[in-house]
Amino acid sequence: MALLTFDEAIADSARFSKRHLLLGNGFSIACRKHIFHYGSLFAQADFSACPEVKTVFEALGTQDFEAAIRSLENAARILPAYVPDGAGAIAKMQAHAGALKEILIQTIAGNHPAIPPEVADEEFWACRAFLNHFLGEDGQVFTLNYDLLLYWALMHDDDPLGTTLNLARNDGFGNHEDAPDAEYVVWQGEVGAHDARIHFLHGALHLFDSGSELKKYTWVRKGIPLIEQAREAIDGDAYPLFVAEGSSSQKKAKIRHNAYLYQGFKQFTANVKQGKHCFFIFGHSLAANDDHILIRMARGKFPKLYLGLYGDPDSDDNNRIITRAHGLAAQRHEKVPLEVEFYDAASANVWS
Repeated sequence: MALLTFDEAIADSARFSKRHLLLGNGFSIACRKHIFHYGSLFAQADFSACPEVKTVFEALGTQDFEAAIRSLENAARILPAYVPDGAGAIAKMQAHAGALKEILIQTIAGNHPAIPPEVADEEFWACRAFLNHFLGEDGQVFTLNYDLLLYWALMHDDDPLGTTLNLARNDGFGNHEDAPDAEYVVWQGEVGAHDARIHFLHGALHLFDSGSELKKYTWVRKGIPLIEQAREAIDGDAYPLFVAEGSSSQKKAKIRHNAYLYQGFKQFTANVKQGKHCFFIFGHSLAANDDHILIRMARGKFPKLYLGLYGDPDSDDNNRIITRAHGLAAQRHEKVPLEVEFYDAASANVWS
């Protein structure tokens, strides 16, 4: 099977009014294969110090760290009313809640560069040239990743070659009206989100839910490593907002119960319904656990999808992806057919 090059796909897509991008974990793997991979945080976490906590996840039917931590903390508060002599169990629950917080922090840090300078300038600039095909024009970028590489690339605007790339960076966050000089910015709500061009559909590690507001910690304002930002936020009872675990239906449920995530989901849905737009997918295997996103594309109206494939297009993995893509296209209404064309993902040179 012959593939288009990325440049050929971009040239072909010029006939559409807007070009959008959906990113999967392959975007991050292409940058740092040894630390980014397709496993979930739960699968990578080391629970050896407190193996009993796995039963908490099982009882709750989730792999969501925040849900498990909050359940342990709440149980420790409630138990005295029902078990007067349960001091030992209460202490253990409190200790395990604290241990889970540290496990979450260490797992995040172990699967992410600590600071932007760990990624070379040349890599960021290659990435920005790739993103320019979408954000340098009128398109939008939707990412299913919760790491910081996309955010860091967008902030890395000190071009050493003197070439200015006018990448849109609006993600719906802005200064806190009561604390404009704070070390973080806050989500501006649905009104501000309408102008956003960057959407973290599954949240991100620099977004922290403090209950009353959604904060975005910025490297520019804080200048401290990711692990320290995460520890500081979690100690303040603010948790990273990300949807990294579970089935498609579980992910969709969490998205629908969070205003920021649901607004991004609505923006994605609105764009796939545009008959003069096209979409590119980079670094996604079309796995069923993201069907809450993929089905929207199948039910949309945009006429063409450009899908990146890595390696031999006739490999078993790529054959599965190709079959899956054609299956999504087959779900389209006959009045708004979807054409799928495949390009060589390596030829996009996203990080090189």
